[in-house]
Amino acid sequence: MSFAGTYCVIMDPECSKLLPALCAVLADPRQPVADDTCLEKLLDWFKTVTEAGSSVLLLQENPCLVELLFQVLKPQDLSSGVLSFSLRLAGILAAQENCFQYLQQGELLRGLFGESGPLGRAAWTAPTVRSGWIQGLRSLAQHPSALHFLVGCGALGTIFSLQGDPSLFVASAAGQLLAHVLALCMRGQAEEHPGPQASDWPTCAQQIVDHVEESLRSADSPQVTQALNVLSTTFGHCHSPWTQALWVRLSPLVACLLEKDPVPAAHSLVDLLLSAARSPVLSADCGLWETLAQTLSHLSCTQAGPLALGVLKLQACPQTLRAQAFGVLLQPLACVLEAAAQAPGLPGLPAGTTGDSVVVDTLLSSKSACVGLLCQTLAHVELLQPMPQRPSPWPQAPLLGAAVAVLRFCNGSAAPTSDVGGRLCVILVGCVRVQRAALDFLGTLAQGLGPQELVTQVLAVLLEYLKSPDSSPTVLKKAFQAALRWLRSSPKPSGCCDMDPHSQQFLRELLPVLQKRLCSPCWEVRDSGLEFLTQLTRRWGGQAGFRHTLLASEVPELAEQLLRDPESYVRASAVNAMGQLSSQGLRATSASPEYPGGQQKSLLLDLLHILSADSEGFPRRAVMQVFTEWLRDGHAEVAEDPEQFVARVLQVASQDLDWEVRAQGLELALVFLAQTLGQPASYCPCTMAPPEVAPPGRLAQALQALCRVRLFEFAFRALFDCDRPVAQKSCDLLLFLRARAAPCGNPQDAGSSPNVASAEAALQRWRAGQQGQPQEDLEPEAVMAVLRSVDLEGLRGALAESSDHVEKSPRSLLQDMLATVGTLVENEADCY
Repeated sequence: MSFAGTYCVIMDPECSKLLPALCAVLADPRQPVADDTCLEKLLDWFKTVTEAGSSVLLLQENPCLVELLFQVLKPQDLSSGVLSFSLRLAGILAAQENCFQYLQQGELLRGLFGESGPLGRAAWTAPTVRSGWIQGLRSLAQHPSALHFLVGCGALGTIFSLQGDPSLFVASAAGQLLAHVLALCMRGQAEEHPGPQASDWPTCAQQIVDHVEESLRSADSPQVTQALNVLSTTFGHCHSPWTQALWVRLSPLVACLLEKDPVPAAHSLVDLLLSAARSPVLSADCGLWETLAQTLSHLSCTQAGPLALGVLKLQACPQTLRAQAFGVLLQPLACVLEAAAQAPGLPGLPAGTTGDSVVVDTLLSSKSACVGLLCQTLAHVELLQPMPQRPSPWPQAPLLGAAVAVLRFCNGSAAPTSDVGGRLCVILVGCVRVQRAALDFLGTLAQGLGPQELVTQVLAVLLEYLKSPDSSPTVLKKAFQAALRWLRSSPKPSGCCDMDPHSQQFLRELLPVLQKRLCSPCWEVRDSGLEFLTQLTRRWGGQAGFRHTLLASEVPELAEQLLRDPESYVRASAVNAMGQLSSQGLRATSASPEYPGGQQKSLLLDLLHILSADSEGFPRRAVMQVFTEWLRDGHAEVAEDPEQFVARVLQVASQDLDWEVRAQGLELALVFLAQTLGQPASYCPCTMAPPEVAPPGRLAQALQALCRVRLFEFAFRALFDCDRPVAQKSCDLLLFLRARAAPCGNPQDAGSSPNVASAEAALQRWRAGQQGQPQEDLEPEAVMAVLRSVDLEGLRGALAESSDHVEKSPRSLLQDMLATVGTLVENEADCY
């Protein structure tokens, strides 16, 4: 496509006609201004236009844009939003060097970004204007002409000062702009032979590096932070050879920061060192690794934790530094182990890992410090555990011991023999935040077991938390999740598919606790208990030991009672649990008078009642998911009469107001369709693979069955559903059927059947939204004829587009902005 063609497609004539009126509104301080969201969308559109073609051509064909920018220069009270918009628009346009020169002819850019522009007006006090000024320069700074302009108009000094702006957004943007300009400066001749001396660098780069040097030497911590942030961005985004010269020049100043007590801007220093260590240009610098090692030694334990984790994540790192980082990371847990130990010594921890006295002082200094450090450490080691580059050997046993010790300190069951342990008990008892972090950590450690004695302790402390009346709902949920992970990881006895004896004993002790939790007055606890039961049943429902233990408890009956829970989340979880129990044949036979002779009431009827009568969407969605699983897996109650089951479910689901229920109904219909055709429901209409066509005899039988369950009525109605995901699923289902009925889908004899007209009439009524009227039964021949005549591929393409691609087109945006102004003006007139 030619350039002119591309331009015309994006900037259609209607938009060009609307632009002058909109620019006039924006330039008039008396006119009400469109909101910031509209201006952002307008900027996005202009960026798209300039990326597709020439900015100069855009301005020549739409001179109102230049007029708007010149209007901004006049001393008038334009809103901060319009000023910011204009500055950013100018930057987008001037990103192309020829357009930069075009705008510079009238000194327009100097007026916008120089000292005579918004910088000298009262509007500069608005953070929006300062942010727009920075973003405009960020867009503009793409070519050598922009660099000369930045130096010549004095913009660099303003950017330096904006690094300390009270608005964090402005300050951050200023730092990023400096890093971008520095990288742009060094793309020229200095990149080929960069030297560490400032005289070898372009003028603009010299000014920036001199400013960074001065800030690093400053006694003002915020200035140090600003300099470190610029360097972090530079080393993180630019890996050119010149960055090595920059590091050689500035690394001594960075190292000098470690001599101060406390180390200033520690968080930013950590970010910088990790950015430098990840750079392929700097990773071979031995001095960098030495600085990292010194930093680990000088930072406080709270500050050193993120650095230690970052070092251990590095792919290439000296082994000695990795060992040091791992020791620093484990120090807080080593202190906990020492405080809880009955005997001295910490077997299993890496050499050099000890309970440092400084770390102990931090843990005991205050509750907030102790909680913060422990939560950070547990989270960091948890992240490290599954990584392939984690330290080896992995100290699984000490970590398990530390996790158990933390949990015992928190629930008051620890018996410390030292003053440190006693004080930790006082600080941590009842601390929910640490309990949650420790339970998450303990669950992660289930990926690698440990000595049986420790595993027994793990299961015991989990049982303590699940039994304790003091455990909060969130802690109970975490305890259930950790227990499930440990049960899943338990080794299977040789020659047996059941749990090992220790896990079976844990489960026998756990089920009475679960039984109690299902009766909790707190709905979150009941919900967590049901989720745990569902996962247990899904994993071990076929194992004899689990089945016997579960059926000996009252858990299945309690779960069934919760189908009528007052809380909808609990009802939904109960539906999932009962669906899983029923699939495994684990519903207990009731001997109550309600069920004489021990006969069970049909769970299918209960779930159908929930689907048709429950006022909340969550339980109804859960029912549809269970029904789909039942149909797919051949559940006993479904297998008796699949057609009747599908017909009843689709009849109810088609009337549901929740789009997710209707969408799940289509998923169930697809499973039934595939089973009826004797094929897997795995066809994707987007693939180019040829579909497997069903034999004619089977196809005819299948179509009869599909008509009997009224699947086509449900699918054709859904095809015109107001909720796009439902229509998309229906489209996929019908394409699935058509591909198996006839691979080419040629519309032969589309009008030969006398019932085709009635089927097409039904389609039209459904399309018009008249879906509440009873319809005539559709015959297979008519259905297939209409199915072949419908442009399903075109409909699928239309549905794949954003639902607002028409309403939010550039033309519509311009019209809406102008209409809003007109409405506001009319309303003002009506007031008088």
